Amino acid sequence: MKKLILLLVLATPLPVLSDVTHSIQNSVSLTVGGATTSMDRIGSSFSISGTGVDVTDGTTAGTLSAGTITSGVYSPGTIAATQNATSGESFSFSQSYTQADALATSAPTTGDVPNFSDVTSTSGGTAGSLAGSVTSAGVVSITAGGANTEAVGQVVSTLSSH
Repeated sequence: MKKLILLLVLATPLPVLSDVTHSIQNSVSLTVGGATTSMDRIGSSFSISGTGVDVTDGTTAGTLSAGTITSGVYSPGTIAATQNATSGESFSFSQSYTQADALATSAPTTGDVPNFSDVTSTSGGTAGSLAGSVTSAGVVSITAGGANTEAVGQVVSTLSSH
């Protein structure tokens, strides 16, 4: 009898305390991009250096022209360099000039190519047949749209026990 009571005690189910959480999140995100244009305008750059040379702006020795600026673009004036070293002496002379982009007179139109050095232009998106859905069974269905569109579908299932 004692064995039977012990067996009944051991076979009796005991309650278990546990917090179990289950969540399912479904989502579809559809995006149609807008038209964008991004530009960078470069400025003028001028440098000159030398040794053993004389420079002139064409009228005054030892003078460099200040140049002119038109529509935001610098133009160096006339610069002449002559060797002032005597026979056998070394000399060097270098100059560089980068012309600026002219100032814009109006806002750019998407797709047009303005007079700037660095331009990125993206046309506006077209939804076309862009579509997406998630069924109650968690099946994601996405249909591609036109240019500059994005479709993302996801199902997230979380099961946690504490």
